[in-house]
Amino acid sequence: MDKVCEKILFKGQWLNIKQLQYITKENEHILWESITRKNTKKILVVLAKLKPSNQFVLIKQFRPAINNTVIGFPAGLAVSDDIAHEALKELKEETGFSGTITNISPNFAFNPALSDETVQVVTVVVDELDPINANPAQSLEPAEEIEVVLVPENNVKDFLLGEQKKGLDIGIGLWYLFGIDLKF
Repeated sequence: MDKVCEKILFKGQWLNIKQLQYITKENEHILWESITRKNTKKILVVLAKLKPSNQFVLIKQFRPAINNTVIGFPAGLAVSDDIAHEALKELKEETGFSGTITNISPNFAFNPALSDETVQVVTVVVDELDPINANPAQSLEPAEEIEVVLVPENNVKDFLLGEQKKGLDIGIGLWYLFGIDLKF
């Protein structure tokens, strides 16, 4: 398909909605709507694990778009190209923990049917014996309500299913990592 044109249908504080026009190989014109962020298109997700206890650092955060609390990984928008710095800053703000990065993924399409955002996954080891992590204190923005949840590595799937039974939503990334039975 080839893009013919695009126009902005709506400009919000954080998002724009675009109408895209494409032409197919069969010379058909199709319209598509998409969302784009105004300030950045880069999302980062922080997969943090406490050592030596092997607990994953998850968060519970209310999300207005679905009018519910979601369990997920600490995450945020990267406003610079320094993904390592951005990830450690986001982890500190949302959870109070400091850690060491062990891996940064390549850029992946986040939700290509809907938006042009990309995501990078940053894995972090948090030394829970380090005094800096003894009393973690969040530094949240006024609109954020985030609860930190520490879940043992061997109990994540059961924890997620239990929270879902209570009515909470589960971020898809958690299920990709912990919920899939690879013995299919």
